[in-house]
Amino acid sequence: MSGNQSILSRSLQSVWHPCTQMKLHENFPLIPIQKGDGVWLIDKDSKRYLDAVSSWWVNLFGHNNPRIKDAIKLQLDTLEHVMLAGFTHVPVVELSEKLAKLTGLGHAFYASDGASATEIALKMSFHYWRNSGKPNKTQFISLQNSYHGETLGALGVTDVAIFKDTYAALLMQSAQMPSPDFRLSELDESAEDFALRCADDLERYVSQHHEQLAAFIIEPLVQCAAGMGMYHSIYLQRARQICTQYQVHLIADEIAVGFGRTGSMFASYNDCDTACTFKICTKKQDCRPDFMCLSKGITGGYLPLSCVLTKDEIYQAFYDDSAARGFLHSHSYTGNPLACSAALATLAIFESDNVITSNQAKSAYIQTKMQALTHFPIQHLRHQGMISAFDVVTHNPHFSKDCYAAALIHGLLIRPIGNTIYFMPPYTITEPEIDFMIEATVKVLQKVL
Repeated sequence: MSGNQSILSRSLQSVWHPCTQMKLHENFPLIPIQKGDGVWLIDKDSKRYLDAVSSWWVNLFGHNNPRIKDAIKLQLDTLEHVMLAGFTHVPVVELSEKLAKLTGLGHAFYASDGASATEIALKMSFHYWRNSGKPNKTQFISLQNSYHGETLGALGVTDVAIFKDTYAALLMQSAQMPSPDFRLSELDESAEDFALRCADDLERYVSQHHEQLAAFIIEPLVQCAAGMGMYHSIYLQRARQICTQYQVHLIADEIAVGFGRTGSMFASYNDCDTACTFKICTKKQDCRPDFMCLSKGITGGYLPLSCVLTKDEIYQAFYDDSAARGFLHSHSYTGNPLACSAALATLAIFESDNVITSNQAKSAYIQTKMQALTHFPIQHLRHQGMISAFDVVTHNPHFSKDCYAAALIHGLLIRPIGNTIYFMPPYTITEPEIDFMIEATVKVLQKVL
C-alpha cells in the first residue's frame, strides 16, 4: 500500500470530516496535503493546487507565511497558554488595543471559532437588556439566506435549510428579514433601490416588534454562504439608523468579510471616511455596530481564534458588584497567547505592506481577467473587494460536486456553493497566479458544461 493510500484509508476510518457525507468518499478520494507554499497546496505526490478559497476563507496571506510563523515561534518560547480568568498577558492586551483602534469598539471578548463568537454576541445582547431593566427584549432577527454558524444559538439565526432543518426542534425561533441581495431585485430595479426597499421592510417589522427585539444580526455587504449574495451599502446605513431609533442592537457578523476581504478593513465601515473617529463621523452618525464578530482571517489561518468587540455602554451594563450581572461565559482557550501572537503578526502585515491598497489593484485585475468567462452561460458576474463570484446557468443537480472535482484535476481548489462559483484567494496571489486561476476555471466550465 502506498503512503497516500495508507493515509487515505486511515483518515476514512478515523476522521469524521466536516460538511461532508462520508459515503461520498468511497468513490471520491480525499486529497492528502503535505505542505503549503503561498497560494498553493501540495499533496504527497507533489501535485499543486491553487487555493482560490483561502482554505475556507482564513489564509489571508497564504500558506507557510514566514512572518506569522516567526511570531508564533517567538511566543512559543515564552508562554503557550494561561487561562484568562484572573490572569492576563501581553499578546491579548496588545491585540485588544489594536482591534479597538481599528473598529472603535473598545472591549474584546475572545473564543476559538466563528460560531462561538455569534453565540457570545447573542448572549451579551440578551443579558445587556436584562441588566438594563428590559427583560422582554429576548428575540432576534436576521436576513433571509443568512449564515452565522452551526452551534444551536447560531443556527437559530441562520437561514440555510440544509444546515438548519434537521435541528429545527432544538432551536430558538427568530424572524428573517428580506435579503437585500441584488440578485433578488425586480427587473430594472437598481441595487440601491432594492436595498432601500428591503430596509423599509426591516423598519416596518422593527417598529412593530422592537419591545421584544434584542438584536438584528447581519453579514455586512456579502452573504457568503448564500452564494456570495452581495448588496448595496445603503442597507447597512439604514439598518444602523433603524436599530438606533428603536433601541435594537446591531450585530455585525464580520467573521468571513472582515480583515480587508470586502475592500476596506471591515465591511461595516466600507463607506466611511478613513479619518472617521467612529463616534462622530463625516456622516454625522455613529456608524459602529453594537457588536462585531471576528474570526477566520484574524490569525491569517494559523490558529483558531475569534473575538466579539462591543461598545463601552454595553460593557458598563455588566460592571457590577453582583456576579450574576457579569458575563459568565468562558472558553478554555480564551485569548490564547499563541493565537493572539498570530493575530498581531497578521495585523502587522496589513500595516507594513499597504494591503488594502494593493488588494484594490489585484481585485481590478481579477475582474478584467474574468471577462474571459462571459461566453459561458453565466449571470450576475460580481465582486466586492477580494471576493469575486458568478452564477452558472445549469440544470445539473450535481454541478457543485462535478465542478469541484474537475477543478482539482486542473490544479485548482474551488468549492462552489450550489451553482455559484466564487474566488476568495489569499491576498498574496500574483498576476500570473490569477491568470492560472481564471484559465483553469475556463477549462473546468468547458468540461462540466
